[in-house]
Amino acid sequence: MRKKVVAVVGRPNVGKSTFFNKIVGKRISIVEDTPGVTRDRIYADVEWLNYKFTMIDTGGIEPSSDEIIPSQMRAQAQIAIDTADVIVFMVDGRDDITIADEEISEMLRISKKPIILAVNKMDKGFSDNIYTFYSLGLGEPIAISSANMLNLGDLLDKIVENFPENEEYDDEDDIIKVSIIGKPNVGKSSFINKILGEERVIVSDIAGTTRDAIDTPFEKDGQKYVLIDTAGIRRKSRIEEDIEKYSIIRALAAIERSDVCVLMIDAVEGVTEQDKKIAGLAHDSGRGIIVVINKWDLIAKDNKTYNEFANTIKRELSYMTYAPIEFISVLKGQRIESVLKIVDYVANQHALRVSTGVLNDILNEAVMLNQPPSDKGKRLKIYYMTQASVKPPTFVLFVNDKELAHFSYIRYIENQLRKNFKFDGTSIKFIVREKKER
Repeated sequence: MRKKVVAVVGRPNVGKSTFFNKIVGKRISIVEDTPGVTRDRIYADVEWLNYKFTMIDTGGIEPSSDEIIPSQMRAQAQIAIDTADVIVFMVDGRDDITIADEEISEMLRISKKPIILAVNKMDKGFSDNIYTFYSLGLGEPIAISSANMLNLGDLLDKIVENFPENEEYDDEDDIIKVSIIGKPNVGKSSFINKILGEERVIVSDIAGTTRDAIDTPFEKDGQKYVLIDTAGIRRKSRIEEDIEKYSIIRALAAIERSDVCVLMIDAVEGVTEQDKKIAGLAHDSGRGIIVVINKWDLIAKDNKTYNEFANTIKRELSYMTYAPIEFISVLKGQRIESVLKIVDYVANQHALRVSTGVLNDILNEAVMLNQPPSDKGKRLKIYYMTQASVKPPTFVLFVNDKELAHFSYIRYIENQLRKNFKFDGTSIKFIVREKKER
């Protein structure tokens, strides 16, 4: 079951970041009275009433120059609308309704997404202001105070009540859900079209032609797939703010719905900071990952080029060296079929389960070859290991003292598992639990 996405939108200085920080329980977003301080979206996982979801804090939407909403801010609002399952539209209860509030509400009203109108800063003496905001046409407003944590529980209740039902294919284990992630204009839509053999996704040289995440079911050699094309953002004249940061949110939503992520990188540009951010999202989420280098036909090559490029990828993405790397040319149709075969392989590795008996044989051998660390005369003891779940493979280590289970030794155990079972294309998660000696 994928995590839902909740976007918090509104004009600057209405208290979005304060609300976000109160909900996630720590100061993740910068909070300052200066409008526009939150420049990048910040996201965090939230749990409420047994629902786990991702909350996105957005930058403010505001008028600029002679425009009601400048192109980059309108684009930001549209990203939130397209990506989120539920949108929290926050306004300032101490102010009158502004032109910006009306413009944003108009964008939200024509969408088909659930919209919750949160009227913030409704502390003592301002409660009657709530009635003003009915005129926005977004239903019954909820009065809150982020700073004083007033009615935040009611707002969270309303959020989870509006979560849509899961997609029909969410519980079908025989379908491999594949998200194609990466920066705009690296060839994601063209790649899908090559696989499908037809123009199912609009392709354009303009970065971000795809506006929505498009799910395309298909079947090949008896295996069913759903391809998820992550949308970019449409350029509108010249946007001074770095447009590529918006692809982070697109990727976040698509990753949550997938089994395997195909991270597409432009061979000409190499690994950029944006690529690293998107790769980090896939790694942290525990999805299967394949790194695909597109436009390989544009690179001048000798007998060392392939290995040098592959080594650069592994160095730049050092936290996910487990991910297979494939070099393709979507334009020339080179090695497209190979990627699909790797998807099948990684999906199997991602769902691999090992029996407890075999696991502990490997664990005992690993401990004999390399004794666990000790601290102040006390040595780590690992009693046994079992596999708790798959997708990603997750193992529980029962030890005498969690504090002695240093990262380096856990990594050693991981390497032993990979030596025996590979687990190519998937991260491995460990849960360390204490088991007291009798």
